[in-house]
Amino acid sequence: MKRDPNGQVNLGKWELLIQIVILLCLVDFAVETLPDLTDQQRFWVNAFEIFSGAIFTAEYAIRFWFSRPRRSYPLSFFGIIDLLAILPFIIGLGIDLKSLRALRLLRFFRVIKLARYSAAARRFHRAFVISKEEIILFFTTACILLYLAAMGIYHFEHEAQPEVFASMFDGLWWAVATLTTVGYGDCYPITAGGKFFTFVILLIGLGIIAVPSGMVAAALGKARQEEREEGKGETSDEE
Repeated sequence: MKRDPNGQVNLGKWELLIQIVILLCLVDFAVETLPDLTDQQRFWVNAFEIFSGAIFTAEYAIRFWFSRPRRSYPLSFFGIIDLLAILPFIIGLGIDLKSLRALRLLRFFRVIKLARYSAAARRFHRAFVISKEEIILFFTTACILLYLAAMGIYHFEHEAQPEVFASMFDGLWWAVATLTTVGYGDCYPITAGGKFFTFVILLIGLGIIAVPSGMVAAALGKARQEEREEGKGETSDEE
């Protein structure tokens, strides 16, 4: 087993098996929802759940034991994802998860595990790290803008539509649908002031979509450049 520059374990050829198990888990999730499964079919679905849970638990234990420093893996992004993915299996050994359906949803974190084995996904993660401060600033600004939009539409439309915009929370739902340009149509302004306010918010919403896309695109280009420089450095070291 090899370690990456962060001291975490690379399982080599075993990672292909883990990828296959993850893909089969996706099928297992879908099959489990079929309403007319026989008892035998449910047995095999549950058996695969136990098998996959054991595989992922063993993977987590190996990565934890051989990582240096050892705490670097459980505190890393993928370490947390791996732990969340096996929590339903571990807890399910002691109790019936049918009474705790929310915990069963944690199994969907197994899908995110595929990102570990994709070079493009790793590059996207590096791009997020590069532009982390800008993204946090943008997210904070977006939250403030959502609040102001909800307050504004409530002010303009509450008296005209007291049932549709009964509170600020209804205005917040409208703000999210409008700023993301989704526009479900379940609530919309009917006053002149509300319509003009919506026009302004729609223009701002278009900018909100464009800004983070540009930031991520620039960060992805920088991440690719860093990967190339690291690759050249490794080649020169080997020579």
